[in-house]
Amino acid sequence: MSLAKDFQLLTNPPPPAIIPPNELWSDEPQLETHLHMEQLIILLTCLQCWWWERDDFFACGNISIYYEKGQINGQSDRARGPDFFVVLNTDPRARYSWVVWQEDNRYPNLIVELLSEETANTDRTTKKTLYQDKFTTPEYFWFHPETLEFEGFRLVEGKYQPIALNQRGWRWSEELGLYLGVYKRQLRYFTEQGEIVRTPIEQLTVESEQRKLIQQRELAQQQAELERRERESVQQQLADVKALLARYREQFGELSDE
Repeated sequence: MSLAKDFQLLTNPPPPAIIPPNELWSDEPQLETHLHMEQLIILLTCLQCWWWERDDFFACGNISIYYEKGQINGQSDRARGPDFFVVLNTDPRARYSWVVWQEDNRYPNLIVELLSEETANTDRTTKKTLYQDKFTTPEYFWFHPETLEFEGFRLVEGKYQPIALNQRGWRWSEELGLYLGVYKRQLRYFTEQGEIVRTPIEQLTVESEQRKLIQQRELAQQQAELERRERESVQQQLADVKALLARYREQFGELSDE
């Protein structure tokens, strides 16, 4: 290749990067506070642990949902993605975003928005309308990690209707088969029997405590076995002494006190 061609290659701008249609990147802002990030992690990891045997759902948070092709070109009608959402009966593979027309026109089955001072009004109005009318998402919840405001809605004949609280202050999710409720200032999952769905750290802590209890029981059993053997040994020694005395009396008579 000539020097002129080499120079031309060096000075010409590189061709624009071509992003495959299934590799659309998310365009979401960072979560507002550490509380919001921690809450998102809890919602995601607890559900993944609870459904660890399942491979038919996609759960994620803070990534864009593209539902109209015009959004790719930066048109102003592009909606921000939910803070947390779950899609059922789908491939669990990793994604940079959720592109509806590449996912058999599937929308989330459940959405949770984490309210903040900046987003609360939009989440209560614009996004609620979007999820109801465009996404037709069966269930929509919102939770404020600071004020603990917690609401839930279920789609009934095309309109969101409030999900009633039970006696414990939880709301039932038909999509997840779990309750959602506030516990220690965090939005958590609860089973139908009322048990909390543990975080991975909580599960490890419980398992560690269970192992300690098992070890303590095993040590107690070992100690009890050792004491039993010692008693049996002492009893055997006493029996041997008695047998020896009995043979002595048979041979020599009773022992004299003198």
